[in-house]
Amino acid sequence: MLTDLGQWHIFKIVLGDDQVTDAEKGQNLGGFSRRDFLQLGSVGTLSTMYACYPQESLIGEGSIQAVISPPQSVDDHSWKDIRESFILDKGSVYMNNASLGLPPLEVVQAVTRGYRAISKDPIAGKTMLQEIITQRVKPQLSRIFNVENSQIVLTRNASEGLYLQSLGLRLHPGDEVLITTQEHPAGYRPWRVREDRDGIRVSEVFIPSPFTSKDDVINRIRNSIKTETKAVSFCHVTRGGHLYPVKELVELAQEYGLFSLVDGAQAVGQFPIDLADIGCDAYSASLHKWMLGPIGTGFLFVSQSGRSAIQTSFSADATTEAPAYAPPGTVSLPVYAALETALDILTSIGLHRIEDRCRFLSDYLKESLKKLGGVQVLSASSTKLSCPGSTIFEARGIDAVNFVSVMAQEHRIHVDEHQRDGHNAIRISTHIYNTQEEIDRLVEALKQEMKKA
Repeated sequence: MLTDLGQWHIFKIVLGDDQVTDAEKGQNLGGFSRRDFLQLGSVGTLSTMYACYPQESLIGEGSIQAVISPPQSVDDHSWKDIRESFILDKGSVYMNNASLGLPPLEVVQAVTRGYRAISKDPIAGKTMLQEIITQRVKPQLSRIFNVENSQIVLTRNASEGLYLQSLGLRLHPGDEVLITTQEHPAGYRPWRVREDRDGIRVSEVFIPSPFTSKDDVINRIRNSIKTETKAVSFCHVTRGGHLYPVKELVELAQEYGLFSLVDGAQAVGQFPIDLADIGCDAYSASLHKWMLGPIGTGFLFVSQSGRSAIQTSFSADATTEAPAYAPPGTVSLPVYAALETALDILTSIGLHRIEDRCRFLSDYLKESLKKLGGVQVLSASSTKLSCPGSTIFEARGIDAVNFVSVMAQEHRIHVDEHQRDGHNAIRISTHIYNTQEEIDRLVEALKQEMKKA
């Protein structure tokens, strides 16, 4: 029999009373009985996206894995069941995943049950959630990104991780850090703190938007390296959806003996990422954008070699074996534990399928926009220069910032602006649950607004 609530995987499978024997209902699990937990939330059936399990699997040894039947094509019909697991208000179109993504209903329910569990019995609930995080969430994250479990620290978001890695890097007055003009605010603000506080120098390398080529990006950074340069810090995917040659930039840093620190907020969840292969010293990301996680989740990765250079602000006796990067204090255990469900869904679908689906929708959007007069698509068509899900474009007569409000209020379509890098651009970030029909609706609304302008 299963011996703890974490192994029973209560966050993954919602069982009806008729599916659990009387003995199992009464079995005590660290202060909870299975009956108790079933009473914590509404009991029903799984979404049609999940495969069914035979009854005997519920009482066997080991954990129960909820498996999605992965779509076999990129077309809308193949993703219909997955789309139905998201609870966005009917009639609304959401295309701003690069700011904040949507968690599936199963993830929402997992967070709810976690809070109910910790409210019903704080000590047992806390223990149960901590076990899920340490035994399930972190190991699964480590497998997804091909790193050691000890190299992953959960954070609230990419920004928190970026501050931890930037403020912790051992530098001396006069040392230089190279960043690029394409960085997100959390990619440059902590370096400005270091500049003011510690007397280091932060130099921006101009990277044009859109990119001209991978080699141009690499050469611009190579030509900016000086004797006093100690580190390079850059994003994996820019705010506008341009894809940096991240592995080549890390290799460039290693060639010159520099530390490499990467912002992966816009990358993780859109395509497979192997951090061991990339080889960077540190990598920070959010899990509530493309990774389908609940809001307030992210991670910091520090490589084994990076531990000697990146120090913690939280412990005076930290070592390379126990670097103590995690911020201390109480964390949102139900939110972190619910990542297990999000990661299960993500891996069951397959990141390569998510990449293909996002690329399919983005390509359809680009082709639709190119058919309009007065629209310039700024995102590259090359898969080597653009990420799968984000597209930026300029439309004649349209103020991008005002367009965001108009689309939300008059058309119930949620998008974002990209007024930077010399652009007055609109950013559309489509995910697996968006459809070609929604893109058609967006394009038609854009045509209407352009006529008004």
